[in-house]
Amino acid sequence: MTLPSALKNLKIDRSAISPVKRRRWGRWVAGLSALLVLAVVMLWPGKKEVQAVSVITTYPSQQFAQLTASGYVVAQRRAAVASKATGRLVELNVREGSQVKQGEVLARLDASDVQAAIAQSQAGIRQAEAGVAQANVELVNAESEFKRLQALRTQGFVSQQALDTASTRVNAARAAVSSAQASVAFAQAQMKVQLVNLDFTQIRAPFDGVVLVKNANVGDIITPFSSAAGTQGAVVTMADMRTLEVEADVAESNLAKAKIGQPVEITLDALPDSRFRGSIVGIVPTVDRAKATVMTKIRFENLDPRILPEMSAKVTILSQAVSDADQKPLLAVNPQAIVEREGKQQVLRIKDDRVEAVMVRSGRTIGTSVEVIGALASGDKLVLAPTDKIVAGTKVVVITK
Repeated sequence: MTLPSALKNLKIDRSAISPVKRRRWGRWVAGLSALLVLAVVMLWPGKKEVQAVSVITTYPSQQFAQLTASGYVVAQRRAAVASKATGRLVELNVREGSQVKQGEVLARLDASDVQAAIAQSQAGIRQAEAGVAQANVELVNAESEFKRLQALRTQGFVSQQALDTASTRVNAARAAVSSAQASVAFAQAQMKVQLVNLDFTQIRAPFDGVVLVKNANVGDIITPFSSAAGTQGAVVTMADMRTLEVEADVAESNLAKAKIGQPVEITLDALPDSRFRGSIVGIVPTVDRAKATVMTKIRFENLDPRILPEMSAKVTILSQAVSDADQKPLLAVNPQAIVEREGKQQVLRIKDDRVEAVMVRSGRTIGTSVEVIGALASGDKLVLAPTDKIVAGTKVVVITK
């Protein structure tokens, strides 16, 4: 027998297996596969459903909070600096942010017309003074002549009429001197007027402060009342940074909780990590009808150079004054996230899809949270109210309700 024919004899004859047996065998294979999948699903550990809370940063001072309000930082001493004179701006010595002292020259207007008037007044003063000198000379001559005629009259050499004429001349000379002196005073007064006008062309700082806005530029026409097109009224706007306060709107329904002198904690949106102490120094005695609020003025206990006008502020009115320690941040959690196991406090932190146990120590109660001390960071997710079945290493899935 050849090799090819021998291989043909080794072929399995499937025609000998009946179709019924073939279907029964397939059912057994499918059933065993389903049982195997079911066993894997039942025996494979699933993820536990849990609720989560976050570790937050809070401040002990919040436990004394009575009510909160929002407002803005406002300089109580603020001025739009202008001039009483009208003229073209020829010099501007400051810009936004410049620190200025009271009396410092901020800007100058064109003063050529005023300087010409001053020169004219000076000439008038000199002319009036010359008239006074001439009148004094005439008075000296008249008095000398009168004395000479008096002596001659006693000797009978001149008539009484001549003596009277000399006396009249003396009186006229004295009147001329008085008139000339009045002319000098008038000329000096005119000079003072022009000096005042010159001072109006020099725009000075009314108080120590900081320039907030530059309202005009060199070349602009400055007028006291800037209603004309192309003119400016104020040259700069400045504020006294020592008078910064917070103006906050308090709802009239909570007004009874706010009293003058009450301690306040201030936070600024621009400086979220800083908290400032203050107190209520004034309550405006009127209600804003549209907002149903009352404006409350709050003064900073210590001003910080970083505080600027128009900063948005939030104020918390406190039941008692707070210390520096009360304003230091700390970590806090929902008290239901802390469990005690084996005599030790711990929280279950969620990392990826598993939990890990972190040993902690609870502290002060601050509002609805409790201070927690341990290897945690703000923002960590913790299991809320974990059951005994949730331990370190348990796989979890966070759900929300």
